[in-house]
Amino acid sequence: MNKMYNAFKFNRSLRWSILAIFLVVLIAAPVLANKLPPPEISAEMPYPSKYVTVLGSRMHYVEAGRGDPIVFLHGQPTSSYLWRNIMPYLEAHGRVIAPDNIGFGKSDKPDLDYTYADHMRYIDGFIDALNLKNITFVIHDWGSALGFDYAERNPCNVKGIAFMESIVPPVFPAASYDAMAPQLGDFFRTMRSQKGADMMIKENYFVEGVLPSFINRDLTATEMAVYRAPFPDEASRKPIWMWPNQVPIGGEPAHTTQVVNRYNKWLMATEMPMVLLYASPGALNPPQVAQWLAERMKNLETIFIGQGIHYIQEDQPEAIGRGIADWHRRHFTR
Repeated sequence: MNKMYNAFKFNRSLRWSILAIFLVVLIAAPVLANKLPPPEISAEMPYPSKYVTVLGSRMHYVEAGRGDPIVFLHGQPTSSYLWRNIMPYLEAHGRVIAPDNIGFGKSDKPDLDYTYADHMRYIDGFIDALNLKNITFVIHDWGSALGFDYAERNPCNVKGIAFMESIVPPVFPAASYDAMAPQLGDFFRTMRSQKGADMMIKENYFVEGVLPSFINRDLTATEMAVYRAPFPDEASRKPIWMWPNQVPIGGEPAHTTQVVNRYNKWLMATEMPMVLLYASPGALNPPQVAQWLAERMKNLETIFIGQGIHYIQEDQPEAIGRGIADWHRRHFTR
């Protein structure tokens, strides 16, 4: 009887303690919230520039940390600068490295067509030049195609992939413009027309119009200046004009369509650890695409990171960084 009474007293005391803690937290929460403002999205690149010669041209990159490489690949019309607020979350997990694609950022602009095949040659060359082994990719936009393609061809050199707003099924390859979501189809139809070419070359539309329109917050003058810097005149804008023409729609261009079809098939078969970070409403990978992929890929995790459109790194860097860091810790920390 005494044991039952003592147990009752203990449980009653425990219940009152839990209730007291709950009330303290409930009362203090608004105060704590006021003391913890939203994390600042810095305009500063925290890493010094480095260069490596690839196929006779200099490719710019930034890096920090030690261990197996975590390679960040950007797309259109951005650069390694896109990853500046995300890379610090991964520094404790490996050697974080972000190159500028050839023709972008601070990398050289050799006389190329700037097709997908050109970019892939330079990414392959960059990885070889730095002798990168046991890679984890963090990829976005056209960087996703480059990363998936490399991983499909070199699966023994890639540990895992974190991707966001990527060129993946069921959206790509698209059977036609009409098979895409109406706004997306209209966008690519315009970008691949003469009007689109004039907009991108003469007006720098992808930097001045598309980039800020696909970010929820307003970019600062400093941030816009960094994104404008690689494309100061019409002659410098060939790389950003070419990328929309490489999107696989209706079987064209044939090479890119073959590449995307090949790695899409691989994505559905591989057991390589992967994580998709997606936002709402999203653009290329809205929530419904995340659900579609989660139901079909064998080893895919999905992480909802909040509100965002396409350049979600500029809206949700903390959620992205923490999400990838936790995924990487669980899969690859020994």
